[in-house]
Amino acid sequence: MSHRVLHDLIRHGLLVAAFSIAIATSLTLAGNGRLDDNLAHALGIGFFSWISIDLGRLWFSRHQDTPWPQGWHGFKGWLVVAAGSAFGYCTGMALGNWYSGLPLQLASFTSPFALSSSLVITVVASVVISFFFYSQGKSRFLTASVAQAQRDAAEARLALLQSQLEPHMLFNTLANLRVLVASDPERAQAMLDHLIDYLRATLGASRATRHPLADEFARINDYLALMAVRMGPRLAFTLDLPADLQAAPVPPLLLQPLVENAIRHGLEPTLAGGHITVRARRLPATPAEPERLELTVEDDGAGLPPGGAPPAAPQGASRFGLVQVRERLATLHGAQATLELIASSPGVTCARAVFPLDSTSASIPTPPCQPPAP
Repeated sequence: MSHRVLHDLIRHGLLVAAFSIAIATSLTLAGNGRLDDNLAHALGIGFFSWISIDLGRLWFSRHQDTPWPQGWHGFKGWLVVAAGSAFGYCTGMALGNWYSGLPLQLASFTSPFALSSSLVITVVASVVISFFFYSQGKSRFLTASVAQAQRDAAEARLALLQSQLEPHMLFNTLANLRVLVASDPERAQAMLDHLIDYLRATLGASRATRHPLADEFARINDYLALMAVRMGPRLAFTLDLPADLQAAPVPPLLLQPLVENAIRHGLEPTLAGGHITVRARRLPATPAEPERLELTVEDDGAGLPPGGAPPAAPQGASRFGLVQVRERLATLHGAQATLELIASSPGVTCARAVFPLDSTSASIPTPPCQPPAP
């Protein structure tokens, strides 16, 4: 029996007990017997009705998603209520009669008085309480179904965005290979070897919506090694991942489009190239926001113009990756996630992504987005 089912059973039992006490108190105040006798009958009827109805519905719905038995156009669940009420009435009346010193024969609790009071009260109370529990269970089931549908839709959207990003990276790499094959066959061969290693590690990965940040940094290391073959000494890079953030879950292929953007719009337009720094750090929680993860991709290439827009891209380049990263973060975290391009200093551009951190590891502060040392 699951924890949730056990919790519901206990909650139902307490509510039935409270309802039974209220009925016994009302009968006593109306002059129908003593309080202890009424409590013995009401609690006995309530207990056996509750336990038989709840266990009955759980048994008949054990192979269903809903907590109430389905079938026979809705009558199956109410047959459980009727059978449970009858069992609870007979057993509870016998228990109450035993406590009150009355005979236990069937005739003692099928008198006109019992039929007009105890039986009617039992049936009405069972129907009302069962309908209340049924409505609550159905509401929780529908809420859970909607939440699951939203999660499935978000995962499908993320999978679609990821499937769009991977061909985008491959097309860019193959275009670079095409140029190197004619101009520098040896470097083209080395680049092809790195590409094979990268694909072996990347395409074999699962299509999970998240993976450890250490895996994401490993992918970035492979990608930058691939790009370093093409760019040579024009590309240098540093990866800064604190040990306490290695297991933090992030969407796959989150950093690669930011790194690709830094190469295309920052380093490639300059003859000297430059340095790329990929850094992760933890942002402490505040009264308004939970603990967050900050990922930055920083380059000291062409920089941003005064207006803040990225510099003009080379022929055939696009900013498709940045758009996809922003959409993926919005799908996972909504307004809690941000992605921005910052001119942290003259000639230095920093792509900064911030979103809630789903991790319990200890905090090790690192410096914010700064230009790399010369």
